[in-house]
Amino acid sequence: MHTDDVQRLIYADHHDPFSVLGPQSLGTNGKQHLVVRAFVPDAREVVVVDKDKSHVMEKVHDCGIFELAFPRRKTAFPYKLKITYPDDVTVTRHDAYSYGPVLTDYDLYLFSEGKNHRVYDKMGAHPMSIAGVQGTFFAVWAPNARRVSVVGSFNNWDGRVNQMRSRGSSGIWELFIPDVKKGDLYKFEIKAQNGDVLVKSDPYAFYSEMRPNTASVVHDDSYKWADKNWMEQRDRGPEFNKPVAIYEVHPGSWMRVPEDNNRWLNYRELADKLIPYVKDLGYTHIELLPVAEHPFDGSWGYQVTGYFAVTSRYGTPEDLKYFVDMCHRNDIGVIIDWVPGHFPKDAFGLAWFDGTCLYEHADPRQGEHADWGTLIFNYGRNEVRNFLLSNAIFWFDRYHIDGVRVDAVASMLYLDYSRQSGEWVPNRFGGRENLDAISFLKEMNEVIFSYYPGVLTIAEESTSWPGVSRPTYLGGLGFSYKWNMGWMNDILSVFSKDPVHRKYHHDLLTFAMLYAFHENFILVLSHDKVVHGKNSMLDKMPGDLWQKFANLRLLYTYMYGQPGKKLLFMGGEIGQWDEWKHHHSLDWHLLDYEPHRKLQSFVRELNILYKQYPAFYERDLDSSGFEWIDFHDTDNNIISFVRYAADRNDFLVFVFNFTPVPRYNYRIGVPRGAYYREILNSDAEVFGGSNLGNRGGVWSDEAPWQWRSHSVQLDVPPLGAVILKPE
Repeated sequence: MHTDDVQRLIYADHHDPFSVLGPQSLGTNGKQHLVVRAFVPDAREVVVVDKDKSHVMEKVHDCGIFELAFPRRKTAFPYKLKITYPDDVTVTRHDAYSYGPVLTDYDLYLFSEGKNHRVYDKMGAHPMSIAGVQGTFFAVWAPNARRVSVVGSFNNWDGRVNQMRSRGSSGIWELFIPDVKKGDLYKFEIKAQNGDVLVKSDPYAFYSEMRPNTASVVHDDSYKWADKNWMEQRDRGPEFNKPVAIYEVHPGSWMRVPEDNNRWLNYRELADKLIPYVKDLGYTHIELLPVAEHPFDGSWGYQVTGYFAVTSRYGTPEDLKYFVDMCHRNDIGVIIDWVPGHFPKDAFGLAWFDGTCLYEHADPRQGEHADWGTLIFNYGRNEVRNFLLSNAIFWFDRYHIDGVRVDAVASMLYLDYSRQSGEWVPNRFGGRENLDAISFLKEMNEVIFSYYPGVLTIAEESTSWPGVSRPTYLGGLGFSYKWNMGWMNDILSVFSKDPVHRKYHHDLLTFAMLYAFHENFILVLSHDKVVHGKNSMLDKMPGDLWQKFANLRLLYTYMYGQPGKKLLFMGGEIGQWDEWKHHHSLDWHLLDYEPHRKLQSFVRELNILYKQYPAFYERDLDSSGFEWIDFHDTDNNIISFVRYAADRNDFLVFVFNFTPVPRYNYRIGVPRGAYYREILNSDAEVFGGSNLGNRGGVWSDEAPWQWRSHSVQLDVPPLGAVILKPE
């Protein structure tokens, strides 16, 4: 061996250890012969075991370099290394440096082009068998590293032992390590060009240690799915004319176990408790706040360090798969929050990964969210786009999820998002649009729908960016739906005011209809509105106890009546008094009290009606499905409208009274003459109301009113909503 090779091995600084370790074909006096070399720090003796023969290796350097020549052999052969340490402990293992490359040139090409959509099958840690030998293959992208090693529980976290093979200009390092198995802990030790040594968790790890520990865990997929019928039905294609009612959940605080140190439920316990609950309430989907690995509980999962690793807080990957499987077997879809907009600066994570700004932009004006203390992905880099694209596909592939809600899309779209003048860099046209991020989001949606046409992609986009939920071939971003943040802000602004003042803000109740069909909207009452001093949904409502519950029933009915799919954050359905706390269970004891039980029953009834009557959902995304009756009556603070199903003869009439004053004999125009049955009255006694209503329904009169040939006279309850169905 050349002295330089010796020094680089000893100091773990070798970019190509395969050129000197393992079986080497060498020439002497014109003849080829085989030499086996091993670097085993701290070993006293190393023996090459060739079938039944043992050959003691010569220790050629005191730091642990051993060598053995086979003059009569010219080609490599299977062997093991029997290693004896000074304390007489003996270990026999296969030599990691006796195996050739695993990744093909085509794998490397696709990754470099950003087109390897399932690169998670190649990168990271993968248990496999090579030439009949079981072990684990490791691969990581660190193009600017001087050296990369796999360190773990199997080599005493010693970066000298398993130095990896560089795959040249691709920037990928790989190594197959025999005998490493599922459950073993590992990280990548990276020596930067300046000599700094960084120890990083695997960006592509499928599983990680429980925080505060940060090692990645070798994992192998072993779950057997039983949701074939659901998947076949779902993948027939998108169905925008179906009901979508989403129950948003933070897995760590929906319910806890107080008698067991207030611990959270694991995924299987959630399956046993949450799924029957959601099914009973009539929701169609569960949306989980991020379940990818994250170090800080208080981030709620939105500062991700393990994009491919389901958080170990609540169990194993198989446990989450069981949860999704059971949802599907109970006809409930699963949506997860996905966070491609930023990532934290934790030293073991993606930040400064190989001693350079690899995943993030180098310029903090492009690469850092100062408000959040996080970094921004470099969407213009192929390998970074590939990382995120394959991660999106991964959740659909491996976890059978039915949709992703993409967090903070606005922060991705705008270069000047939350920045002052001089704190951002314009694009090449001088504008504020992040062209790389826009391109990435379009490609993401195209790729997802090319594999899974029946799933949902949902944008949390808080501005008026045009075409968020329009196809990319029409210039849109390609999402299925967009959260209607403007509707949520306007509606909660009105409902938080004393009813005596609401008539002066009547326009905020109706403003969203000016743009309701510009996008495919989901009307949301989300987690963001019940934290940080914003009060719970019930506590936002003004008035005494009765009025608070009446207001909340009115709010929920208004949400279900208006066009758009629906989402409610957990706790809103039981009238939680306290703000949501990520470290505390919902206050389930409130269901011991009648008003809270009745509110829960009301939400259940809303979902039943929502799924029962097509007028609620079939034309959600079409202006022909909605028609105002009257939105001008500010003095009475009453709003009325009609919702039509695909069959225009199938419709519902909605009337809302936003004041605590009953309105008797209130006349509204209706589309045709009929008996109008009252299918819901939010003021019914069974829901906790005063029971002012219309005795089951009313007949219409041939009395023209509000530009219609027929009309009805109603008793509209205080802070109440009435839904009528013509018969």
